[in-house]
Amino acid sequence: MAAMIGLVSTAAYFYANVDLSGDWTLNKGKSELGEWGDRIASTKIKITSKPDMLAVDRVGANFEGAEVTTNEKLSFDGKESESTMFGNSKKKSVAKRSDDGQSLKVTSTIFLDINGEITEVKVDEEYKLTENGQALSLVSNANSSYGPSIMKLVYDKAK
Repeated sequence: MAAMIGLVSTAAYFYANVDLSGDWTLNKGKSELGEWGDRIASTKIKITSKPDMLAVDRVGANFEGAEVTTNEKLSFDGKESESTMFGNSKKKSVAKRSDDGQSLKVTSTIFLDINGEITEVKVDEEYKLTENGQALSLVSNANSSYGPSIMKLVYDKAK
């Protein structure tokens, strides 16, 4: 009986909440990179979804152009999660599913450590599937002392 309830609960979760899991590659032709996007947008993202959290592994470049891999775990319990971006730069995030369960909103503060100087960047992101689940849309609105930045990124699902 308990196994049956668990199976039904898991099925209901995946039916009600979009599963963003997959390996994703940036499609620059479909993306709007904005002023900074070509230098800072992740070129690859791997997402692993679980009922209570999401693991996001990103491959991109830092401000000096060196390839960087970052890992973050975002919980759905409303608690802030912290991850290391690169070097001493930190990111604090809170993730929340949309009311309809079809997108994920992440509010973050990034503390960029560039040569010992800390710059605070506020970021709002929204993840959602498009093209029948074969593309991932990631809209990112950032604001810092560098000014505002909007990126509309499209990632293709690896086959």
